[in-house]
Amino acid sequence: MSSEPKLTEHKVTVLLIDDQPMIGEFVRRMLAGEPDISFHFCKDGARAVEQADQVQPTLILQDLVMPDVDGLSLVKAFREHESTREIPMIVLSTKEEPAIKAEAFGLGANDYLVKFPDRLELLARIRYHSKGYINLLQRNEAYKALQESQRQLAHDVAQAAKYVRSLLPEKRKRGAVRTDWRFIPSAQLSGDTFGYDWLDDEHFAFYLIDVSGHGVGPALMSVSALNAIRSQSLPQTDFRQPGQVLAALNRAFQMDQQNGLYFTIWYGIYHKSERRIEYSGGGHPPALLLTGPSEEQAAVKVLDSQGPMVGADLDIEYGTASCPVEDFGRLFLFSDGVYEIEKVDKTMWPFSEFIDYMKQPTPAGESRMDLLTVHARQLQGVDEFKDDFSIVEFEFAPKE
Repeated sequence: MSSEPKLTEHKVTVLLIDDQPMIGEFVRRMLAGEPDISFHFCKDGARAVEQADQVQPTLILQDLVMPDVDGLSLVKAFREHESTREIPMIVLSTKEEPAIKAEAFGLGANDYLVKFPDRLELLARIRYHSKGYINLLQRNEAYKALQESQRQLAHDVAQAAKYVRSLLPEKRKRGAVRTDWRFIPSAQLSGDTFGYDWLDDEHFAFYLIDVSGHGVGPALMSVSALNAIRSQSLPQTDFRQPGQVLAALNRAFQMDQQNGLYFTIWYGIYHKSERRIEYSGGGHPPALLLTGPSEEQAAVKVLDSQGPMVGADLDIEYGTASCPVEDFGRLFLFSDGVYEIEKVDKTMWPFSEFIDYMKQPTPAGESRMDLLTVHARQLQGVDEFKDDFSIVEFEFAPKE
């Protein structure tokens, strides 16, 4: 089904303004045999603009010499009136007068005819000027329809973004795993989402998904993948085993069944008593783990995402890696929109510099993620991000 708006079909409509009824009858007869042309006559120049509003002609034929109104002043009045400003006008005169002709064109007339031209010439000029005006009307109509469509699309995208945001988890300020996050959507609706929760008293699951592309489609796909994990609805899957989770997602979200869309994901499990993270990744940026005996002595560990993106190939196995968490442990999980920043000088921010920035000690009372957000905006020179800016911080409480 075509999504193009159906444009109004406008009939060629002529309004003749002349104080002589016999001229009106003469023109009416010239046009009488043309079924595509509608003819209207106004003999009172003082009411010409009012009648044009009623008739809505596609062409105005106007005499320049009338007893009750100056013809050139009427041309000017038509051009100053909102609804007649663009209607083509052919002025009629009894003779060729270059000065009058120049003045009429200067005031906005489109054509000039000496009374009365050959019938075929008059018809050709009427149709020519009317066609141009009808095209203008239809362009304006199409533009208004496009504006309305864009307004509706913007509303729908805003509602979709609001829905995606409503699915994000609450921040945890206490417990064995404390969480914080920043989610700054790009100008175009994208496919970032994330989640975390305790599977049981021992296992804490956390993950971030980034669907390819922008728009409602990627956003809905990210919601579908999020719900599949959150509801643990993937068949024959132990959600405490990251590799199994990614393999099941890969089977469920093959890109040839998802309109060509795919996604990247990083999925981890924190084993509370063992203070260990098991994780698996599919085409996703690595997570950064800061861990050590204390924050001052912490080193950064890059938890790489080894597997391919989810949805590209059905027969893929995803491995699971493991990393210990010492007494101090803080992990950052993020999408590529956080560090793929085009700087003011048009070069990209190196990932190595991003890592160096994230491992700096965080000043007391500050948030490393807030500092990162400000820094990224300074690097690119604008506040708005080209891609979703999604980052989640997990702080693992020390052993009691």
